[in-house]
Amino acid sequence: MSLHKQYEIVVWWATPVEVASALARLLSMKLLSPREWTQAHRTASVFTSAWTVVAPSSAVRDKAQQIVERYDVRAADAFQLAAALEWCSDVPQGRQFLTADTRLFHAALLAGFDALNL
Repeated sequence: MSLHKQYEIVVWWATPVEVASALARLLSMKLLSPREWTQAHRTASVFTSAWTVVAPSSAVRDKAQQIVERYDVRAADAFQLAAALEWCSDVPQGRQFLTADTRLFHAALLAGFDALNL
């Protein structure tokens, strides 16, 4: 079963920008052909209509600041993790956190999520 059918997708407000940036970088590095980029862009558009977005707030910003001070993650990844914590009301136990970033994966585990490194 596809992961997007198995889990509710919850993302940080800036995730569409991060996805667009990643796809553009892969295209410019010639790791995606124009046809593959088009397909990936369409797939991303489908997901954007299906996911729940955690909006910017002082609480998310404060959590992100604590996360960068506590874990070895970049600011954008700290916002991802902070948004997840905000979404689950700071009760991450039993919640899945899916990521392809090893540092974010370890931070999510340490924060209490049942993380899965894709």
